[in-house]
Amino acid sequence: MSSGTILAIIIIYFGVLIFISNLVSKKDSSNDAFFKANKNSKWYLVAFGMIGTALSGVTFISVPGQVGDPNIQFKYFQFVLGNALGFLIIAKVLLPLYYRMNLTSIYSYIEQRLGIISYKTAAFIFLISRTIGSAARLYLVVLVLQRYVFDAFEVPFWVTVLISLGLIFAYTYRGGLKTIIITDSLQTFFLVSSVIFTIIFICSSLNFSFGEAFEAVKESNYSKVFFYEDWLKSNHFIKQIFGGMFVTIAMVGLDQDLMQKNLSCKNIGEAQKNMFTFTGIFVVINIFFLSVGALLYLYAEKNGIAIPMVNDVKRTDLLFPEIAFNHLTIVPAVIFLLGLTAATFATTDSALTALTTSFCVDFLRMDKEENKNKTNQVKTRHLVHIGFSLLMFFVILLINYFNDASVVSLIFKIAALTYGPLLGLYAFGLFVKTKTVNEYLVPLVCLLAPTLTFLISVYSKELFGNYEFAEELIIVNGLITFIGLLIISKPATIQTKF
Repeated sequence: MSSGTILAIIIIYFGVLIFISNLVSKKDSSNDAFFKANKNSKWYLVAFGMIGTALSGVTFISVPGQVGDPNIQFKYFQFVLGNALGFLIIAKVLLPLYYRMNLTSIYSYIEQRLGIISYKTAAFIFLISRTIGSAARLYLVVLVLQRYVFDAFEVPFWVTVLISLGLIFAYTYRGGLKTIIITDSLQTFFLVSSVIFTIIFICSSLNFSFGEAFEAVKESNYSKVFFYEDWLKSNHFIKQIFGGMFVTIAMVGLDQDLMQKNLSCKNIGEAQKNMFTFTGIFVVINIFFLSVGALLYLYAEKNGIAIPMVNDVKRTDLLFPEIAFNHLTIVPAVIFLLGLTAATFATTDSALTALTTSFCVDFLRMDKEENKNKTNQVKTRHLVHIGFSLLMFFVILLINYFNDASVVSLIFKIAALTYGPLLGLYAFGLFVKTKTVNEYLVPLVCLLAPTLTFLISVYSKELFGNYEFAEELIIVNGLITFIGLLIISKPATIQTKF
């Protein structure tokens, strides 16, 4: 498929999203619609749309690409099972708390439990974590667009990034969450359809029936799911399960992005129904993505396709687009492009909306009654939205300069270091009811914890006899934060009810 054709499809795609945005925001572009979708979202739309937000272009490209590594294969499914446990804990523990307190920003809980400085610290951690994580996700797709579209037009990488963020801004800045609920449902439809049709097209190219494809994947060198052999290695089952569970609690349950969508449902019952439905779909769709990965490698072996190189480094992230754009017919190439675009931009648009919401609510306090009727509130929100778009732009350029690893690995490394303090803060708030903290020392604890965690991960083999940390590193980070908060705590004068 030519670069011009790809570009034309992207333009049409975003034209549809911008049209939907204008249609929705004409009815209501208020801050209440932007932040909470007027608390009137349909749970089934939220559940379906969250698939696109949770999966992202990383799952779409990087997860299938990793299947070829003999130490990874279907290892990611162990992590997904941990994710599912985490989603259930969020639905039964965190969502009832957020609804009981009627929160717009979930970090308001920290304000009521531990005080204003702790609250600002938690919100600031989210802003950093989500900005870096979303930039890493968007970076992957921009890399694909650059290689297969904009290089042909001699457009610099930074311009491609700017165009991508500009398109996202165009359909999110007015309607916010109210728009995102609808556009993400549409984008999730493209994502799910894309992965199903990709399996069909690759099976057809390999002359496999579905039964034959299942057997071929099962008998291949790419389909090992459970790794029990060496508990010191990062792929061990127990590490992946617990790492997946705690990463989910931190990156979803303590993250304004996905929780903001849940909080837009009418009541806790609908929000929990949404979360349970989402969990089931999430597990099944990840099985499909891993199957795509195995089929891609079987196809590459049969047709002599090498893993693409970037700066003399093999990039498994690019195997899927390489096969879709250069070795399949135009129909599967178009379907792949729609799925990739939907997966990535559904994540980034949601993140920009959540970042804007968090800053406006947690730092500008736009949710307070005394501020709601002030003039220029919507204009200020637009400026904040622009500010985070530009911040993400610069972060993507930095990631492009330094990163040479699979993006999925990068994102979970970032999560372990940045989300860990949130895990510690909420654990302290929920489980240590009789104590409060010396607020002025909370930022220091939240800075020292990821620093110590990073040092532990770097020297883990020397310190713990060849032990390799995986995603369970976030547990270590949260535990160090929790212990630090205990050290700076004091008896509470009044026991909290939350």
